[in-house]
Parts: sequence; structure tokens; C-alpha cells
Amino acid sequence: MSLSLDKLVDAEAGMVSRELFVSQELFDLEQEYLFSRAWLFVGHESLVPNPDDFFVSRMGTDSVILTRDRQNQIQVLLNSCTHRGMKLCREDQGNTRIFACPYHGWSFTTDGKLSPIPGALTGVPGLKKHYYGELDTSAWRLRRVGKLVNYKGTIWATWDPDAPDFEEYLGDMRLYLDYALDHRDGSPGGSEVIAGVQKWRIGTNWKIIAENFNGDLYHDISHRSVDTIGIGPGGKGRRDPTPERTSISFKHLGHGVIGRAPYDTEGPYRPLFANHPEAEAYYRSLHEKREVLLAGKVRVLHSVGAIFPNTSVHGRQPRTIGVFHPISPTETEMWRFFLVDKDAPQAVKDAHRHYYLRYSGPGGMTESDDTENWTYATQACKGSIARKMPFNYQMGLGHAQPVPGLRGAVTTGEFTEENNRNYYKRWSQFVRGLSWDELMAASRAEQGV
Repeated sequence: MSLSLDKLVDAEAGMVSRELFVSQELFDLEQEYLFSRAWLFVGHESLVPNPDDFFVSRMGTDSVILTRDRQNQIQVLLNSCTHRGMKLCREDQGNTRIFACPYHGWSFTTDGKLSPIPGALTGVPGLKKHYYGELDTSAWRLRRVGKLVNYKGTIWATWDPDAPDFEEYLGDMRLYLDYALDHRDGSPGGSEVIAGVQKWRIGTNWKIIAENFNGDLYHDISHRSVDTIGIGPGGKGRRDPTPERTSISFKHLGHGVIGRAPYDTEGPYRPLFANHPEAEAYYRSLHEKREVLLAGKVRVLHSVGAIFPNTSVHGRQPRTIGVFHPISPTETEMWRFFLVDKDAPQAVKDAHRHYYLRYSGPGGMTESDDTENWTYATQACKGSIARKMPFNYQMGLGHAQPVPGLRGAVTTGEFTEENNRNYYKRWSQFVRGLSWDELMAASRAEQGV
């Protein structure tokens, strides 16, 4: 290629080339070496609660089908007919016993009773007459992901069967993902997606969004007007404050978070829904249960974080999962999944829904600020002169210290760009085609594995 991959990211000097955000060459390399190998968030099991339910998602630029078969197993399949490539599922979600192609009529199933192979080709018009019975249907089943995991209701997948296990890929970032997914009383799991999935397109590169949630607290100046209005459920600021928050980077994995380091004392209850008595009573009671359930145990909390490469997780309010799907070097389709305790009273779920909608998404006040920043930042990378100038990521450079209780994690305090430097260093390793042994070597050494 015409670009030198070794010179695009200089993490030690804190500089990143603007080519990362506009180059078609780099975008193609990302699809080949990053999105085809990394663990990616596909959806939530609550989106496919019944057998034969499906939800159409994305992995990089590929459309995929998240479905639950009649053996109650989750499957993730490429949403493309193996005959001429037609998209099998064109609705966002639904229920069907067979994935039938509207182009030539080939049909596929995930049901083990009809075929032991998920995505098997089970119907070909004219199989005996036109193909003379000679078509090897077993060779033309739908492409399955290489690995799949249901992690506390969230579905993650990778095309690469040689990828490390999901929990190793997460490292101790798993603790922060747990906080977002676990019940507010501290018990494991128990969340569901409510209010559907918001989807909208932004004229920006997907990595600019990812780095925003990876630990960029410095940009809070953008939300000063929203903080002044006080759209949070307590009527103050945008969300509940995270006590003793710091920016934490899992340096050899690319993940980052803004939150608390591990601790074992919960502290006094802080009102969450001061303007909604029923929701406030619900969370006060859960705080008491949490105190009992987690007494003496190590725990974490966070306001926002990002799992490499393109998934963000809000742990406190708003409690959401965001995914940044690459469309082109300068366009991203952003999805928001809103989470709530599955067994919460309906009034509490409604209170969350109203808050989430005024905070996040294309109509949310906070994300409107972000969208403007991301769009203009991408546009500023297109000019022939501007794209020769690197972006500056030097805040906190050389001051990182280990985070006690977190393997391979470092911090330079509340405000830093250490998270971003490590994110782009990880990106560079992937697009240069490093093997999984090479990709995970530093992390394993850090953890004594």
C-alpha cells in the first residue's frame, strides 16, 4: 500500500495520523485484519426470546443474522445467500422457520431437527431437474461465525476460530462489563434491552466515536450547556456522578474506561431518581440488597468505557451499549441498546426510557453535541494540507501508573489521553496483521500467563 503502517501511529510520542480517519486503504485493511478477527458485539438474547426469532445485526461491513433455533441455541450467520449473495433477512427483526432467498428461492434453516448443521441449505428449486441432483448442498450452507459466546445475555462473536476466548480478550475489563450487565442489586446478569434499538448514520469515522468513549473525559466542555440544564434523572447534570472516577486503560488490550478502581465498601446511598418517587424507592431498596450481597467483595463501577474495537458500555446512568458500525472511512452507523433490570417494575422501566431518550441517540441532547464534534473532526481530516498534520494525544504522556487490583491496567488520573494512545497502538497491531500469539503476548506476560 502507499501508506507506511509503521508511521501512522506513534503512541510513544502521542501522535496519530489523520489518514486513519479518511483513508480507503486503511478502511479496507480494517475489514480484512480487524473486523474479521476481533470479538464484536452482535446483540442481546432478549432481542430473540423465542425459537425462530431473528435480529439482523452487523459485524464490520457484513450483515449477520442473530437467531434462536428450536433447540433454544443462539446462532450468528452471515446474512447472504450462498447462491448469488442476496440478503436473506431484510427486516430488522422477526420470526421465521426458514431463511428463504427472494431472488432464486434457495432456503436455509438453523433447526437441528431438519439438519444438524446450523444454516444448512435445505431447499433448492429444481434440485433434481435443473441441477440433475448433482449439487452438493452441504457445501453451500450459510457462513457461521468462528466463535460465539452468550455473556450474561449479550451476544459476542468473531469470524476467527483461532481467536482467544472472549474473557481472555476482555481481561479485567470484564469487571466493568459485568457492572453494566449485572442486576442493580449486585446479582449476576439480569438485564434486558428496552425501547428497541436506535440506529442512525453519522458523517464520521467510527474510530473517532470509539476513542470518545474509551476514556476521553477531556471533551466534557462540549456538554456544558446540557449539564446546566440538568437532564439527569436526579435533575442535576447529565448522569449520576461516579465517585473517585479515574481514566483506566487496559494498555495491551485496547479497552478503556472512566470509573472507579476496585473497591470493597459501597458507601452511602446517593439518590438516583429524585423526581420519580417510585423509581427512587426501587433503587434505594436495591442499594440495601447490594450492600448485603457484595459485603466484603471487590467491586467496580464506571460511567462509560469502550471494549476494543467498536463497542461502548455505560455502566451507570444512562445504562446503554453503543456500537459503531463502519460504513465507509467517513461514515458510521451508530446503534444504541438501552438496558434495564429485567424484573424492574414497569414504572421504573418507563422512567428509564424517558431519560435515555432525552440523553442518548440522534434526538438526545448529549449525543447531539458529540455528533457535531465527530462530524467536524472527520471533515477536518480531508484537506490535502490538514491530513498532513497529526492529531495530538500527549496529555499525561509518560505519567501512567499501574492500577492496583486490575491486571495490565494503567492510569494517569481523571483527565488523560493514555487510553487513546493505547487504543490506537492496539489498532495498529491488528491492521498490520499480527498473529493472535503476538497480539496477546504482552497482555499474557502482564498477567503472568
